[in-house]
Amino acid sequence: MNKITRVCVIGLGYIGLPTAALLANRAYQIHGVDLDQRAVDIINRGEIHIVEPELDTFVKSAVNSGKLKADIKPAEADIFIIAVPTPFHEGFVPNVDYVCAATLSIAPYIKPGNIVILESTSPVGTTDMVESLLAENGIDVTGIFVAHCPERVLPGKIMKELVENDRIVGGTTVAATKITADFYRDFVQGEVLETDAKTAEMAKLSENSYRDANIAFANELSILCDKFGINVWEIIRLANRHPRVNILQPGAGVGGHCIAVDPWFIVHKGGKDAKMIRTAREVNTYKTEWTIEKIKNAALAFEKEKGCKAKIACMGLAFKPNIDDLRESPALYITKRLVNEGLEVLAVEPNIKSYAGLNLVSYHHAVKEADIVIFLVAHKEFKGLKVANNLDFCGVLDKE
Repeated sequence: MNKITRVCVIGLGYIGLPTAALLANRAYQIHGVDLDQRAVDIINRGEIHIVEPELDTFVKSAVNSGKLKADIKPAEADIFIIAVPTPFHEGFVPNVDYVCAATLSIAPYIKPGNIVILESTSPVGTTDMVESLLAENGIDVTGIFVAHCPERVLPGKIMKELVENDRIVGGTTVAATKITADFYRDFVQGEVLETDAKTAEMAKLSENSYRDANIAFANELSILCDKFGINVWEIIRLANRHPRVNILQPGAGVGGHCIAVDPWFIVHKGGKDAKMIRTAREVNTYKTEWTIEKIKNAALAFEKEKGCKAKIACMGLAFKPNIDDLRESPALYITKRLVNEGLEVLAVEPNIKSYAGLNLVSYHHAVKEADIVIFLVAHKEFKGLKVANNLDFCGVLDKE
């Protein structure tokens, strides 16, 4: 691909902004789009509105070079990348409203020969839907190239994995697959694997469902070990000494924009045939409710013994360690539930400055003031803390 190619990125969140910044630093001319004017203004100052290692350097360089500009409206480009959220409606029904809105927003700017890429993790058939929407809005889709290339990055390592990870590209046509794959090969060091759109969509959903099922095993094991009076962290260490066993680490549930959401896309379409995938989701959801009951029981025991309500420190709000991402976070859900049920809570999240409705304090203050310290996320700041009365749901205090 020509290095002066113009790219319009729709959605400047945890995937869109890193992608835009990376491409801008590879000499592509990037027009980034986000509906949040505040985010647009921050980016145009060469700053970032999310926490991600190295992203600030990439964005500053891209903006200073004139290769990255953010706006609330799309512009003409050679390549359009849709990187918007795909949550679900009530009842775990897939919500592709943002994808539809993004598609309609770029329709007036699309010209023959353009490439339209859906990066948002989506239910099977969404890429075909994007093409159909464009056709319904006057676009001759036989003259453009529509494809799906799901993101496969780990928060905290996005800038590295955008380049190094293998990518899957599936077009609505063979030609769309090839031209889109060639675009990614220009900046991806990993292998770019070619397939069709539906297979690419299902591959990404399968990856996250596989992870969800494995985490569900670890979470269920932690519940059983608690019931049997056994240290789950020791059990996992011992079991993992088997050459063909690799049990993951349990937590307070499963969060994030992918693993906690994507399996429901399969369940919704697969119905009764998606038995294991549904069960894994239910186990991980139950682990969060189980965690809440454990905390409430500890608070009741304290009140019965001391004659006063316990101050509870909830350590961590993000969905995983060392990031600021709160999407589908079980830790945030647990903390808000405890507050709503009348418990006195000190909320701790080192990666954000404030959160409406929560008494956000430093971890030093929380450990000093709390009667019960609840570890929900294994942030690096919490390792090595000496806390007498605690419940550790993420293994941050566990030592071999």
